Amino acid sequence: MAIIKCLGLRQGQILGLFALEFLAVGVIGSAVGVTLGYGAHWLLVASLGSLVTVSLPAPSAWPALVGVAAGLVLLVGFAVPPLLSLVRVAPLRVLRRDAGERAIATWVGYALGSAAFFALLVVSARDLKLGALTAAGFGAAIVVFALMAAGGLRALAASLGRARALAVGWRFALAVLERRRGVSVLQTVSLAVGLMALLLLAMTRNDLIRSWHNATPADAPNRFIINIQPDQVAPVSQALAQAGVVQPRLYPMVRGRLTQVNGQAIGRDSYAESRARNLVEREFNLSYAAAQPPENRIIAGQWFSGQRPEASVEEGIAKTLNLRLGDVLRFDVAGQTVDAPITSLRKLDWSSMRVNFFVILPPVALRDMPQTYVTAFRIPAGRADLPARLVQAFPNLTVVDTELILQQVQDVLDQVTAAVECLFVFTLAAGVLVLYAALSGSRDERLRDAGVLRALGAGSAVVRQTQYAEVLIVGGLAGLMASAGAIAIGWVLSAQVFDFPYRFNPAILPVGIAAGMLCAFAGGWLGLREVLRRPAMATLRDA
Repeated sequence: MAIIKCLGLRQGQILGLFALEFLAVGVIGSAVGVTLGYGAHWLLVASLGSLVTVSLPAPSAWPALVGVAAGLVLLVGFAVPPLLSLVRVAPLRVLRRDAGERAIATWVGYALGSAAFFALLVVSARDLKLGALTAAGFGAAIVVFALMAAGGLRALAASLGRARALAVGWRFALAVLERRRGVSVLQTVSLAVGLMALLLLAMTRNDLIRSWHNATPADAPNRFIINIQPDQVAPVSQALAQAGVVQPRLYPMVRGRLTQVNGQAIGRDSYAESRARNLVEREFNLSYAAAQPPENRIIAGQWFSGQRPEASVEEGIAKTLNLRLGDVLRFDVAGQTVDAPITSLRKLDWSSMRVNFFVILPPVALRDMPQTYVTAFRIPAGRADLPARLVQAFPNLTVVDTELILQQVQDVLDQVTAAVECLFVFTLAAGVLVLYAALSGSRDERLRDAGVLRALGAGSAVVRQTQYAEVLIVGGLAGLMASAGAIAIGWVLSAQVFDFPYRFNPAILPVGIAAGMLCAFAGGWLGLREVLRRPAMATLRDA
């Protein structure tokens, strides 16, 4: 920059020169990113191909254009503001290596770059609320991680920086990290974010599958039979009992559509949530019973007396449809209307794999309606042929294998999670590249530090130890932060989303720390080779 100015180029010409250079870098980098993205797309299609039952259309050029545009927007947002500040620096200050204090305009430039990034998030989400929430969550995570990284580095430097038992290279590394705290925090945060995403995904998948298995009783039913006709109740019950099924219970099931709540017609447009919209579009599986089912727990109201039509509603669907005690429901059952006030809300144990219903009414309301029966049972030992025999004796029956369904769900979850993990690998790779870029950006300073150490008598082993200790400390701290973040978010997801008891896995901490150190070492190996190879005399001569 100083030489160019000394040669007489005006500020506008310098800006144009660097703009062309950055444009070339942006186009090439975006092209490489688009190529990698299309390659990842084919990997995803190959890994998830068994889940797709239709032919996928050929990929269009639109995602590639969006990718290139995103890359250029980020480049302009982060590169142009510092460049504008740089071209205003006097040549003499550059030649004297007197950069002075960082101008406020530089920080404004970084703020504008961050604003461009968050704007890109909002545009990519195609939803202002979703994009804003994503941007806010991303920003909050960066701020929290930055504070944790700054505090962690300061604590390490204060507690271990002067420890005589610590090798001299590690003490030098801690001093360097404290001196370059801003860059060190950036390196740590960039690694921690990507690593936390991978750890959280793997941990959530394992906890979810384990909780499913643990929540299901050992004697839980593994077969459902539906479409049992009223005149088949007795013979089907007898066939199950003779096969060894203990006290088979068959439940009446009546199909009905919810059409009104408190006299107001409802439909898809009555709700904003997609699940609620889908529920009111289809028929409910209603049932009737005089006594409260033993697996159902009343959490509000009282079980009905049975003298008039009343409704007992499952708490989850009541929340989804905004239903409360006292609301009057109207169901259309085969052209007949049934009006029933809600007199109780029930909590169900869905993990029991037993027959459950969203809405139960007394027999007086549904006994004379068109109906079929349903039952759930566990196949007795040695009677694997029971479902086939039942279907042979009663051809209209449908036997549902819940074990097969759960296995398919687990297979789908494994495939989808593996695919998403592949995407998060790019996030982790970006963190490694940020570390490499930060090391490359401080190359001159590192060369001077290494040259001074060698001139003072330090051997190559000490210099190498100092440089690699720095990146290993960054990686270890990033891994610790990523593990802590994954544990905290996993606990929230278990308690608030999946409603499963959280089980702390102590292995997540050493695994996260080791993974962080490994990634940091990879970035350090790429960025520190010249620093470790250059002779001290050459460095000091250029200083």
